[in-house]
Amino acid sequence: MSAETHEAHEETEYRVSTLELFFDLVFVFTITQLTGTLADDTSPLGFAQVVIMLCVILWMYFGYVWLTNAVPPDTTVRRLLLMAGMGGFLVIALAIPNAFGAAGAAFGVGYLIVNLVHSGLFISAGGPGSAAAMARLAPFNLGSAGLVMVGGFLPSTWRAIAWIAAVVLMIVSPYVNRRHGEFRIRPTHFVERHGLVVIIAIGESIIAIGIGAAGLPLSLSVVVAALLGLVLAYQLWWCHFGRDQDVRAEHSLARMTQAERARAALSAFGWAHAPILLGIVVVCVGLKKTIGHATEHLYLSGALALGGGAALFLLGQALFRHRMGIGTSTWRLVAAATALATVPIGMWLAIAQVAALVIVFGVLLGVEDKLRA
Repeated sequence: MSAETHEAHEETEYRVSTLELFFDLVFVFTITQLTGTLADDTSPLGFAQVVIMLCVILWMYFGYVWLTNAVPPDTTVRRLLLMAGMGGFLVIALAIPNAFGAAGAAFGVGYLIVNLVHSGLFISAGGPGSAAAMARLAPFNLGSAGLVMVGGFLPSTWRAIAWIAAVVLMIVSPYVNRRHGEFRIRPTHFVERHGLVVIIAIGESIIAIGIGAAGLPLSLSVVVAALLGLVLAYQLWWCHFGRDQDVRAEHSLARMTQAERARAALSAFGWAHAPILLGIVVVCVGLKKTIGHATEHLYLSGALALGGGAALFLLGQALFRHRMGIGTSTWRLVAAATALATVPIGMWLAIAQVAALVIVFGVLLGVEDKLRA
């Protein structure tokens, strides 16, 4: 096969498979667990622990997106290995509520399994360019996994230090190993896969509303708070997918060279998607707390979850749009600051803060519509 024919073969697009969607559903269980863990402890320490775990987990989830973008799960061996990776993510998810306690070892072992499957499958079946690039990146990933696993057996303070070191190693690894441009990126599949995990994560906000309302009498205040939460979830969806933003991102990615795609995939779909998903998790926590106390005030932690989570989401959106060159980010930055400014409203009346956030997003989307018209 000639180099040109091989490149054309690698460029062949395909849709996200149902097995990949199944994988994403297992991954999103980690999001559910992180949301519940943060809801149980909204202290600065609890938030920091959730951020550390999310960063560790997201690195390898995004790694699996890159993996299946290069290696479609179309053989029995690949499907079985992907199932093994899913099993590792399931162990991680089960360990999350007590990851800084007795379940730290399980978290670490699960993470090591996820890494071993990822590196092995990528190197063995990723194709010449991607396999070679992964072979250079694998020692960094496995080093991070080793820190996570060893940290799982250490006391909580040393565990946090080891896991933070793992996150730092993850962040610097693409810049130490500058050959990541050799990874092959299929734009349609890549954008679709990231979009699916965002929409599934946004669906967590509906689950958070249901959990928050569980056992409560169906009063008018609960119904109104739930409907406002639904509108806010829809607005998160519209911010990410409205006006064909995902299609424009796909076209932008398709116009790039392979090296440019790899850099954009790392920054726009990696670093920018981290605050997007973290913001959704934190908003879910705020909604969960609001439903049961709709006509009461929120504590600072609950109000900050609503306003701060929305701000994180919008900041990630601004970074994503800027990096992909698919629209202005100015108004999203303004909306992020305004969302954060709603915190005092929540400390006065919970349902009023959700309504204020709905207004903030409504004004943002309306302004952007007029600017695009």
